[in-house]
Parts: sequence; C-alpha cells; structure tokens
Amino acid sequence: MALHPFVDKMLAAGRAAGRPALGAGTPDDARALLIASREALGPGPAEVGMEALEIPTRAGSVPARCYRPAVPTHGLVVYLHGGGWVCGALEDYDALARFLAAESGCAVLVVDYRLAPEYPFPAGLEDSEDALLWVQQKGLQQLLGRSAPLIVSGDSAGGNLGIAAVNATRGRVEVALQVYFYPVTDCDMDRPSYQNYSNGMPLLASDMRWFFGHYAPQELWSDPRIAVLRGDLSDTPPTWIATAEYDVLRDEGEEYAERLRATGAKVELHRIPGVPHGFVRMFNLVDTARDAVQNATAAMASACAKQA
Repeated sequence: MALHPFVDKMLAAGRAAGRPALGAGTPDDARALLIASREALGPGPAEVGMEALEIPTRAGSVPARCYRPAVPTHGLVVYLHGGGWVCGALEDYDALARFLAAESGCAVLVVDYRLAPEYPFPAGLEDSEDALLWVQQKGLQQLLGRSAPLIVSGDSAGGNLGIAAVNATRGRVEVALQVYFYPVTDCDMDRPSYQNYSNGMPLLASDMRWFFGHYAPQELWSDPRIAVLRGDLSDTPPTWIATAEYDVLRDEGEEYAERLRATGAKVELHRIPGVPHGFVRMFNLVDTARDAVQNATAAMASACAKQA
C-alpha cells in the first residue's frame, strides 16, 4: 500500500529541511539526529514508574532502566534498542519503554549496551548476553521479587543483538518469547527490499554499510553472531516479528521468520503496511505503528499468561 499520509508528510518535510542521512556524517552526528527526534515523537504513559540501575557484565557494568507498569507485573521484557549498533540511548527509548510496560503489564528493562565504534563487535553483544544471564540468575528476583516469564525484545540492530544473545545463552537462559521489530539478520544487501526501498526512506543501503563498517571489519560481517540468519536456528523460543513494508531490512526479517518456521519453531510474522524502518517509535503519531506495538504487547501478555 502507499506510504501512510503522516509518514509521507514527515519524509517530505525532512527532505525540504535538508535532513542528512544517518550515515552521512560521524557517529555523533547520527546520535544527534536521534536526540533531535525525541520531543517530536511524544511521551510515554507517565504513570509507569522507572528505576535506574547498573547491570554487571564481564567488562564492568552497563546502565539500564527498569520500567514498571501501574498494573500487576506479569513478566519481564529485556529490551535492546536499535540504532545500528552505533546510535541509541536510554532516553531515546523512554517513551516506547513506558508504552510497552503499560500495554503489556510487564516490567521492561532497557539495556544501554556499549556502542560502536568506540566499542566495536563483540562488545555490545557481550553486554546483551551478560544482561540476559544476570536477569536469569539474579535480576528477576531483584527487580520483581520472584521468578517470572522472560521476554527478549528489540528493534533493528537491537533485534539483531537479541537474537544473537538468545542463541549464545541457549540452555542457560529460559526465554518465553522473542519480540522483534525489523531486525537486522544478515549482511546481504542484494535482496529486493534493499533495491526497492533505498531512496527517500529513513534507512538507506548506504546507512547500513556505514553501520556495519563501524560495528565490525567487513570480513566479520558474515559471522553468525552478526549475520544471525547464517547461524544455528534450532531450539529457538516462540518468536513474534514485525517488518516494515518500506524498509531495506524487510526481506531478511521475513526470511528469518521463515527459517525459524522450517525448524519447527512457533513464529508469528507481521508485515506492517505503509510504514518505513523505525516505525516502532512513532506509536504516538501513526495509527498503524501504534496498532503494531499493541499487537506485540498483547503477544507479550499472552506468553506470560501461559506460564502463570
């Protein structure tokens, strides 16, 4: 379908203002673009409480925020934010984390893993693995006071880190559900979605090459800890995935879902029409984005209910 009218106007306004591509400048330039978008995207539910904490890792510790809904907490969502392994901060995802908590009835733990290029691969992945291990061993009791279902979620590069971390901790961390929005799953940029949606969208093929280049040397891009589609997908937890119609990453996200299905995993796949990459943070502005996030939170609540 056509681009959502709001998205069409937003992109046109960005072009008129000369908004640069994410990969057109330095990492700090890209981070500044995310910071500049915070106010326009609107707030999350104010009634959701937030606690700042530090998660111990093999490299020391990383900051995190735990968001708790006003309703009883059904489980814990570990959320790994997007940003191409280069961008993204806790404040960039404050509104979304509050919305996820309010809608799912789960506590949401957003992990501020280390970013490239200051901390290239595998630093962010190791932080993500260590966060899952800490939650399994101590975090559920510390944050919720009891055992509870664990859900791993994330968007874009955060989805990539979530998949890779769940794979790496298989057998040590019990995951009730994976929930990913337009995850990076491969380094192959010849797929049709890369060819069809690399002009005028928020995420370009050139941006992805820039992100990959900051994250790891090119000879490592096909490593299954980065190109997760090329790894062992057996024994994967139930998975909910949303891709964006107008997104270079669409095809690889959908191929990941199909590959999981082929292994016998339980998979729910949604292609969200009329939206580009990054729609998850537009839940205040775009009805289809809000509907998609609410669909995801319903899946989270259902997964927790099944283990109650």
